[in-house]
Amino acid sequence: MVIDILSHSARLELGPAGDQSPGPWQHWRLARDEQSIAWLLLDRRGARVNTLDEEVLEELDDILATLEQDPPQALVIRSAKPSGFCAGADVGMFRGVGDPLPVIERLRRAHGILDRLERLAVTTVAVIHGPCLGGGLELALACDRRIAIDGATLGFPEVLLGLHPGLGGTYRATELIDPIQAMTLMLTGKSAPAAKAKALGLVDAVIPERHLAGAVATAAAGKLAQAGRPWHRRLFAIPWLRELAARRMVAETARKVNRQFYPAPFALINLWRNHGGHRKGMRVGEIKSFARLVTSATGQNLIRVFFLRETLKGLANQGVASRGQADQVAASGQVIRHIHVVGAGTMGGDIAAWCAFSGFRVTLADRDPSVIAAAVARAATLCERKHLDRPGKRAVLDRLIPDLAGDGARRADILIEAVPEDTAIKASVYRELEARMKPGAILATNTSSIPLETLRAGLDRPERFLGLHFFNPVAQMQLVELVSHDSVDGACRDRALAFIKAIDRLPAPVQSAPGFLVNRVLTPYLLEAMLLLDEGLTAETIDQAAVDFGMPVGPVELADQVGLDICIAVGDMLAERLGGDIPAVPGWIRDKVAAGETGRKAGKGFYSWRDGAPLKQRQKAAGEREGKRDRDLADRLILPLLNACVACLREGIVADADVLDGAVIFGTGFAPFRGGPLHYARQRGIGDIVSSLELLAASHGGRFTPDPGWRDLS
Repeated sequence: MVIDILSHSARLELGPAGDQSPGPWQHWRLARDEQSIAWLLLDRRGARVNTLDEEVLEELDDILATLEQDPPQALVIRSAKPSGFCAGADVGMFRGVGDPLPVIERLRRAHGILDRLERLAVTTVAVIHGPCLGGGLELALACDRRIAIDGATLGFPEVLLGLHPGLGGTYRATELIDPIQAMTLMLTGKSAPAAKAKALGLVDAVIPERHLAGAVATAAAGKLAQAGRPWHRRLFAIPWLRELAARRMVAETARKVNRQFYPAPFALINLWRNHGGHRKGMRVGEIKSFARLVTSATGQNLIRVFFLRETLKGLANQGVASRGQADQVAASGQVIRHIHVVGAGTMGGDIAAWCAFSGFRVTLADRDPSVIAAAVARAATLCERKHLDRPGKRAVLDRLIPDLAGDGARRADILIEAVPEDTAIKASVYRELEARMKPGAILATNTSSIPLETLRAGLDRPERFLGLHFFNPVAQMQLVELVSHDSVDGACRDRALAFIKAIDRLPAPVQSAPGFLVNRVLTPYLLEAMLLLDEGLTAETIDQAAVDFGMPVGPVELADQVGLDICIAVGDMLAERLGGDIPAVPGWIRDKVAAGETGRKAGKGFYSWRDGAPLKQRQKAAGEREGKRDRDLADRLILPLLNACVACLREGIVADADVLDGAVIFGTGFAPFRGGPLHYARQRGIGDIVSSLELLAASHGGRFTPDPGWRDLS
């Protein structure tokens, strides 16, 4: 969507055509129309997306002073950027800040500016298109009315950064709408589409862009009805009712996150519990609480994770051609429109579904029509989970084309192989695909561990062959490993990066090596858990040690989710290629797999599974020591993972430590609040990590021997 700021009836005086000069301000443009309505456009200089920082807010304060001297009939605030209204506060302002006091002073100043907007003696209207998030929503809430353009989304994502709203959102939202609904928005970090925002009362109208002029005129005349405020919201000013609601929020939140690791949602609940319905108390409490959170170790590490995500996004942008290059690519027919996936099993089918969901035409090939039918059914479920309406769901399924004959290979721009991890099977598929592929098409493998040098051996055109390693579940895991080898064509690699961006995924460029990056570092973690099982510890004890460290699930449960057969195959391959660094899988576990007990997909592995969840026991195994879930047990699991990370960095499998940290977080779920495995190692102390590895090596064997790369990190 391209926003034309002259499309409404207001004739904004922005200077000569094409003149984007902001006048006396760098980030705002102000003009009045013939009805004396002031239009204030947020257009942060040098940025594709609007965010709020001190400079932007200080300019707003200056503009408000100007408007107070010469009041318009009404003030309309909107974005001049196609990307949306405002993505929130610029969290870079708080990066590296360890003292809460300066943060408190900055927040008090920012609150004063939004309070000034709220007090302005004219009707103020926020016109919202695209994302309106965090501080952007708090800016809109300081206006009298909010008009959403079709397609807008509103939300408070601060909890994902270990924070809660800090510019008045905690009290303005809970005053405006049902406090329980407002708290739910803030506690989950989820965005609400425009229609839901209207139902909640966050916006007063949802309109197409072409109706904006009339809606603004209605609002300026004081005739735009305010969205209904539920009568019962005032009941939560009663302390005992608020206390009951807060207790339930705490219980529900504690089931999802650990208070020790993620204090922000609990701080938000306490803020509302103590001061809900009392603006002054909420305002003071919000500022102090935000300052404590943003300067905490968790807050700083989660801000780091935000920037790690931006780093990976930036790598995807490298694959997006300049305008001139894009024209050349289009002329040569190399624009990516059609994806052909071979193998409709869990991974292949879900990759195909996600590509279709992302707007691509997809042909899905498999010899078994029932497997394709199951993949299409999962695609329909994906659409429902993403809350697509019936036409949207139909459009996705129309783009996902069953292809028993494999004819789509002739027309596809990218062909993705997702067949079993067997070199001979893959080689057979490649011979068939290469005979059909059009010139310039990319052949990609979704192999999880086999080096590309092995797979490319029989190819006629190895320069157009690369790896696109997705993670399960595809619709949830954000990372895609882009695997290169020494003869891959750079243009193919760039097009693959652009494709990853187009399907809204984060690329991790890695070099071909056994296990690549994510499986290389994850395998020692999973295998060590198997050795602990062999020593007699229960699966529950092992998993709890990892969860206590901050992992989303323990390694035993994760192995069941991945599939024990896959874990063993990857472990054997790495052991063969890397030697003694990888421990052997105990024989009894191989027997389980031979008996069909391969994990969640079989209904039984280390755990029994029911309705997609493991059935866990509370009791300990006979003779198991109390207190075994201590740092020593966590170290046995986590330190092999860290050691493998250092080896991958030393071997050049990944470019730098930040890309590695981001890839391991988004590819494995490594405790985000710790800021990444290498960042955690530095915070804990490289010397402490190395000495702990040496002690483990002395007790348990050479697999714990510190990698030589630790010297470079220290």
